[in-house]
Amino acid sequence: MEDALALLPCIDAAVAEPAAALRLTDVGSGSGFPGVVLAIARPRWTVTLVETLGKKARFLEEVCACVPLPNCTTLCARAEAVGRAPATREAADVVTARAVAELRVLAELCLPLVRLGGVWVAQKGADPQQEVADARRAVRLLGGGDMAILPVATLGPDGRPFTAVLTHKAAPTSGAYPREAGVPKRAPL
Repeated sequence: MEDALALLPCIDAAVAEPAAALRLTDVGSGSGFPGVVLAIARPRWTVTLVETLGKKARFLEEVCACVPLPNCTTLCARAEAVGRAPATREAADVVTARAVAELRVLAELCLPLVRLGGVWVAQKGADPQQEVADARRAVRLLGGGDMAILPVATLGPDGRPFTAVLTHKAAPTSGAYPREAGVPKRAPL
């Protein structure tokens, strides 16, 4: 939970009005980190949890109902499908992802969801420099701007601090992306 809350300063610094009613999409929500925690911490935000596995999606729905979190909804779908759906494509102010995939793959799953001027925040380990370098071409191709590596005030399982890789959406994502389900992982940009 602490590592999810530690993303808030990064997000708050990246958006024009952090207290506003932002739309956040969390890709690969799994057990609810960071999406559910951010929905609790920022009740004015509208949070959409994207989870591929039905069992995990049902768990997230139960958590949101039991807490209760009226500002939080769950989509049981692949990120590629959500990125192509008119209601969710380029609609989020902020998109987060934690421990889902390498940045080249994550860029294709996340950037199509970010509105122009919005921000994508990927939670990574202590040393993501090579991964960031490898992802530059993909991020640009998908409409992202320069990537910044920000320290996050919490430690990972290896005792080293997490980082957040952040990029603003600088241009619309081409209609060619995201590619079909599974293709981004099999053939990263």
